[in-house]
Amino acid sequence: MFYLVGLGLCDEKDITLRGLEVVKSATRVYLEAYTSILMVNKDRLEEFYGRELILADRDMVETESDAILAGSDSADVALLVVGDPFGATTHADILLRARALNIPFRIIHNASIMNAVGACGLQLYNFGQTVSIPFWTETWKPDSWLARIVENMEKGMHTLVLLDIKVKEQNEENLARGRKIYEPPRYMSPQTAISQIISALLSSPSPLMSPATTLAVTLSRVGGTAQKILSGSLEELAALGEADFGDPLHSMVIVGSRLHPMEIDYAGEFAVGEGWRKVARDVHGVVGEEGV
Repeated sequence: MFYLVGLGLCDEKDITLRGLEVVKSATRVYLEAYTSILMVNKDRLEEFYGRELILADRDMVETESDAILAGSDSADVALLVVGDPFGATTHADILLRARALNIPFRIIHNASIMNAVGACGLQLYNFGQTVSIPFWTETWKPDSWLARIVENMEKGMHTLVLLDIKVKEQNEENLARGRKIYEPPRYMSPQTAISQIISALLSSPSPLMSPATTLAVTLSRVGGTAQKILSGSLEELAALGEADFGDPLHSMVIVGSRLHPMEIDYAGEFAVGEGWRKVARDVHGVVGEEGV
């Protein structure tokens, strides 16, 4: 049996009991380490699980999936992924491969940012499409994600924005020369994401969005003891420094107009200034249940 096991969001103790049973009994256990990361290192996971983990990098997961699946038709093999197994399309792809090889598989779910984003007080059924923002370079500045945000805004819905991570990435020269030399890991901060959003709006203006009248919420290290949430207008949040947002990993929400007074009050507890309630009142016509 091939098992795809979600690890949750934070540390070694977030695994489910069912997932832990699989880890302890499987013949081989792989740890996928590029679509996201936990807040603890591999050694700490191995100490808690009581067994060795095989690190599965991007190359292995995307191009050598047969090596991971090998033998799982006659023995138990597990691939551990941060969050929930279906939080990334890569994991659906490996299951399609298992199905094509007639390998039985089982999914063990866990918490992911897709549902834990509710910690900021915005109601999950008010969310539309999720988007990912990649790091821009001097020569590559994709902004198709902005159109998805605007589509959500047109329906009054919130947008969960996943911020880029770069783990085991090669620069253009090393990639072109086939050299297995990798750049240090990088994790996009809300400050960088907001800067790119504002720049994209300058190139593709929308009457539904502007730095002064668009509300956002940033989330850092969700599920951990160092979790930090901030809310305000894009303009207010853009004025903060990187240290103000807390340590990675980060995500954020662009807030839609379909706001409930309870959302105003709950997320308002994280406000960095007056913009949160002012924009909600003056632009969206919504005030908190406290009448402010």
